[in-house]
Amino acid sequence: MLEQLLQLELFALAIVFIRIGTIMMFLPGFSAQFVSVRIRLALALAITFVVTPVLVDDLPVMPESPAAFGLLVLGEAAIGVFIGSLARAITAALQAAGVFISLFASLANALILDPIAEQQSATIGGFLSILGLVLVFVSDLHHLMLRALVDSYGLFAPGSLMSFGDAAEMLARTVTDAFSLGLKLASPFLIVALTYYVGIGVLGRLMPQLPVFFFGLPLQISIQIWVMALALSGMMLVFLQHFSEGIGAILAP
Repeated sequence: MLEQLLQLELFALAIVFIRIGTIMMFLPGFSAQFVSVRIRLALALAITFVVTPVLVDDLPVMPESPAAFGLLVLGEAAIGVFIGSLARAITAALQAAGVFISLFASLANALILDPIAEQQSATIGGFLSILGLVLVFVSDLHHLMLRALVDSYGLFAPGSLMSFGDAAEMLARTVTDAFSLGLKLASPFLIVALTYYVGIGVLGRLMPQLPVFFFGLPLQISIQIWVMALALSGMMLVFLQHFSEGIGAILAP
């Protein structure tokens, strides 16, 4: 009897840990390279031990065959990947905005290793990604991500198959909204760049001897940096609101 009880407890912990651990692998900030793997593992285990007693009545019974257990593990891991990817797709709006701003400011060739996107990206994109992540933690919005770990069990019952068609549609819509938000965040820079290009073009036609490249490039970079100083706070407020609404879609009402 004691052995069966221990098996059931270990099974419940394993099933909950699979989903939570998979989500933690993709959540922005928690999954970054500068966060130790041991810290991520310890945090996932801590959350698992806390929420398992609450979810134990909703968990499926332990499968009798290894094949059924493997399907259950794959299903929980797929749900974790989906939820983690949603949160990562929302933060991709800052990366898209950084790429647009870099193009408008002629800084697209200035690359840096972005620890959030875990790849080389434009310097402005890396700056916006890090700033946005810091503001998420400072404003306690990371609590929404942790709450989404638990509320996901109300959205996707353990042991049930996830509708991959609906999941793919929701993920595609989230990516589309993130790209659209990135363009909206970069819209002040687009307007300034368009006005500047028209003005420098007219000036080049009026003064053919003027070295437009040597004269215009430093001025263009300076103007865009000035615009960023004015628009940065508003951009971050819009992003935080979008992040809160995006994660809130996963939370239980």
